[in-house]
Amino acid sequence: MTDIVNITKLVGTQIRDIRKSKGVTQKELGERLGISEVAVNRYEAGNQNLTLRTIQKIVDVLEVKLFITIVPGPGSK
Repeated sequence: MTDIVNITKLVGTQIRDIRKSKGVTQKELGERLGISEVAVNRYEAGNQNLTLRTIQKIVDVLEVKLFITIVPGPGSK
């Protein structure tokens, strides 16, 4: 089973990469979300769990689409 830490790090890395590709700083993203730069840093580092609501806010601010795919794992029926 995939560890939640790995998932939060993966999501954080994706947020960071998209933010940087858009030329947005952590401070700017935080201001647009109404949170601190430190909170954005924690999200991107995978040190803070994100709710789906928070992820949706980030997606909206960065003007990207969110796709979530859940598929059966090995050995599942």
